[in-house]
Amino acid sequence: MLNVLISGGPVMIPIGLCAVIATILIIERILFYGAIKKGERDLLPRLRSSIAKGHYDEAAAICDTVDSPVSRLMKTGIENRQFSDALVKEAVMNQANREVPRLERFLSTIGTIANISTLLGLLGTVTGNIQAFGVLGDMGTMGNPAMLASSISEALVTTAAGLIVSIPTVVFYNYFIAEVNRMVTEMEASVSDLVLLIGAEKNKNEIQA
Repeated sequence: MLNVLISGGPVMIPIGLCAVIATILIIERILFYGAIKKGERDLLPRLRSSIAKGHYDEAAAICDTVDSPVSRLMKTGIENRQFSDALVKEAVMNQANREVPRLERFLSTIGTIANISTLLGLLGTVTGNIQAFGVLGDMGTMGNPAMLASSISEALVTTAAGLIVSIPTVVFYNYFIAEVNRMVTEMEASVSDLVLLIGAEKNKNEIQA
């Protein structure tokens, strides 16, 4: 296997770097999104229960136990509950705008690597073919079979390596984009739910007063 990789020539170095970087970033994102899902699994039911009872300090403490975008949105809404529903929603949406870049972190890099890997494979194909034609030009019609085979091997290996890195990277990139879109949708729904809960609690307190 090592001989095959070496036969790909110098273009294999940046392709290898792309593979290492993509692997690290993909693992980091999988762990990041997995932790968010795990933390938010029971968050909303617990918050609804506390807010419905008017226990806002308890609800804020619950938010502090979960490190996720939704928990931070909920805490922002709870901390600004004394304002009107419109201002509460605006404050939460401002926090949501700060959360989205965290969700999208490294995604542009992963997408770039997916594209660059393919192009690097194509570059290796071109340079390998250039060498192959150079052998034919220098040595005549048949050329040196060993040198010709080495040039063709470089072209094929770099093409395959570029695709091997690019294909799974594209798959994970699209998966992560779908995850971010889902989380953003959940955040928007959570904002609406929170404003309604706080508004209902305010109305109940006003009626009782």
